[in-house]
Amino acid sequence: MQRVLVLDRNRQPLMPCHPARARELLREGKAAVFRRYPFTIILQEREGGETQETRLKLDPGSKVTGMALVADCTRRGKVVVWAAELEHRGDKIRMALHNRWSQRRSRRSRKTRYRPARFRNRRRPEGWLAPSLQHRVDTTMTWVQRLMRWTPVAGISTMLHRFDTQAMQNPEISGTEYQRGELLGYEVREYLLEKWGRKCAYCDAGNLPLTIDHIHPKSTGGSDRVSNLALACFPCNQRKSNRDVAEFLAHDPKRLARIEAQRKAPLRDAAAVNATRNILFGRLLELGLPIETGSGGRTRFNRSQQGYPKAHWIDAACVEETGECVRLNPEYRPLQITATGHGRRQMQNMTKKGFPRGKAKSRQKIYFGFQTGDMVRAVVPRGRFEGTHVGRVACKKSGNFKLKANGKEMDGVSWRHCTPIHRADGYAYAH
Repeated sequence: MQRVLVLDRNRQPLMPCHPARARELLREGKAAVFRRYPFTIILQEREGGETQETRLKLDPGSKVTGMALVADCTRRGKVVVWAAELEHRGDKIRMALHNRWSQRRSRRSRKTRYRPARFRNRRRPEGWLAPSLQHRVDTTMTWVQRLMRWTPVAGISTMLHRFDTQAMQNPEISGTEYQRGELLGYEVREYLLEKWGRKCAYCDAGNLPLTIDHIHPKSTGGSDRVSNLALACFPCNQRKSNRDVAEFLAHDPKRLARIEAQRKAPLRDAAAVNATRNILFGRLLELGLPIETGSGGRTRFNRSQQGYPKAHWIDAACVEETGECVRLNPEYRPLQITATGHGRRQMQNMTKKGFPRGKAKSRQKIYFGFQTGDMVRAVVPRGRFEGTHVGRVACKKSGNFKLKANGKEMDGVSWRHCTPIHRADGYAYAH
């Protein structure tokens, strides 16, 4: 169960407590709500107290980073007391930069005077990362530093895995002896599970044991390259046998075309992890806490040995040696954190050819006491949105806001029905 974070009266972190205990303290007036997401209380009288060794564990990913707080309890061993999954917005940043680039390029191609290219005039500083990659590092560090302020973190564990893309494309090259041993095949298998969505490529079956299948069999000249490997359930693997995928799926040309396109998908996610891993590790070292590092293969091995399902927060809890024996509830729903940014910087809309469209936007961001990104509780008495909803609000000058709650968007919720519960901080939250 998700524990409640606790601060003493001097805002020093104490051990997270059970939700029932937090409700009792709030009811008796011994504590007050310090923060809604993640839910944190602050004690009114107590100063200091004993804390257990708590470790913050991370599973850095290209799209989602898993986080888990693991406490070393005397009687119960290592227990997950809090967990979350942080969703990055690197793809949105990349698309925004691409749109800006295309608009500027279109302006340069009009009938204007010649302007020489200046892309070689600017030098990139050492350690420079693309904005979409730098965002992944910055948001991860933001939450590491926040949790260090709200919980008694004594150490950090993170995956410092490196995807050897050349060895993944051709495992038979020299220098792959490091794959021989107890974790043989775990790195490639983990990559295939992510690439094929943990489903059978031939029947879309999930939640069952999957085998690695050669799309073009080795008996007919197929290779061991990762682009020639797919996941298949045992029945499909037996039916396909040593037949080529074109022969096996001759009756289903749409699925055949989809498999051929997906197997050639680039290693973009693996490249993003490779590019950010050392910089993130260096930023963590600057915090001054002892750091434990592990590989993705070892993490998956620990998780499979304990029989836990795949999830980013579970992978974080199973990192390296401290993840060999950790207690957690697989049905637990972690806090979902989505990076949303702090607002659009573009103050003028453009047409597809790069010309200004409409009036420049005003800098006003607060309407009726609300700001886009606030988490609110909306109690709608009547109409199509009748009921109580909790979610992220997008403000409008008219006062009819757009509310996103439980995966649905409700456009036209009056500000009078909304009560703020958490002010905008660049992230959206859900359980």
